[in-house]
Amino acid sequence: MSTPYLEPTEWYAGLPSVFTSACLLLTDARDHVLLVKPNYRPGWGFPGGITEAGEAPHDCAMREAAEELGVSVRAEDLLVVHWLPPSGERPRSMINFMFDGGVLSDPGRIRLQVEELDDAAFFPWDTAATLLPANIAARLPAAHRARGSRCPVYLPGEPEAAGG
Repeated sequence: MSTPYLEPTEWYAGLPSVFTSACLLLTDARDHVLLVKPNYRPGWGFPGGITEAGEAPHDCAMREAAEELGVSVRAEDLLVVHWLPPSGERPRSMINFMFDGGVLSDPGRIRLQVEELDDAAFFPWDTAATLLPANIAARLPAAHRARGSRCPVYLPGEPEAAGG
């Protein structure tokens, strides 16, 4: 028995969807990692955000760096692709693309977007890893490996335990 043909609009409408986000790994001359402290959720994170409709992930990462930090940087090598399952209030999977933003040679250029950020600071790699929420912390050592090898890392997220 054959499956009836669906018009493309109907077929696409029935496909599962995901949320996408993008961020940058930025370091300073001492090889310390830049993290940002959003004012709308607890913990630190990477400069970045949710992609807009039709926006490529690398463009999102650069736009967010400009908006959040007031710096113009290029999203270079893809370092990490991180898939996260639906969780809590997020009803769909999330795919995050982390790009290498390089070395920020003049951290004094940073101008925080005070509507979204309370702080931005550079931390040693091991310290930065302890400041990140558990659901994204694996991106940091993966990005470190990828930056050294110039080979992107895929991180499959783990579904949360029932009730968690």
